[in-house]
Amino acid sequence: MEIDLVTAVHLAGLALNAEALRRVHAAGHPEIRVSHGFVVQHVVEGPRPIGEIAERMGVTQQAASKAVAELERLGYLERTSDPRDARVRLVRLSARGTAVVEDTRRIRAEMEEELADVLGAGRAAALRSAAQEALDWAGGGEAVRARRVRALS
Repeated sequence: MEIDLVTAVHLAGLALNAEALRRVHAAGHPEIRVSHGFVVQHVVEGPRPIGEIAERMGVTQQAASKAVAELERLGYLERTSDPRDARVRLVRLSARGTAVVEDTRRIRAEMEEELADVLGAGRAAALRSAAQEALDWAGGGEAVRARRVRALS
């Protein structure tokens, strides 16, 4: 059965993400969900106030606070005082949060190598390039580059 390109790319992405998540769980992070990445992306480069995280996520401050609280309870995020203004609380990666980011990056790199083994290096590189071009064409490339990918509603 042949499926259309949009469906094939979508389903391939879902399957690859499911495999990556399975490996992240096996690496010692069994409670991590794909949705957690939509929060973590905003603090990978450094601490941010909850209001800024909410704005970047396109959600209310209450919704962002709830998501941050869950990741804080799981040990992936922590809140600290802003050294410039003690009234402001910043959200940052904890040591466990940094570890899950590193593990996820390692796992995705391993999967990319495995795909290159299966497809051949040239086809894997062409697939990456075509996927990035399709993402730009569909209007999502800038959000990825700015670490502002929004969760699907």
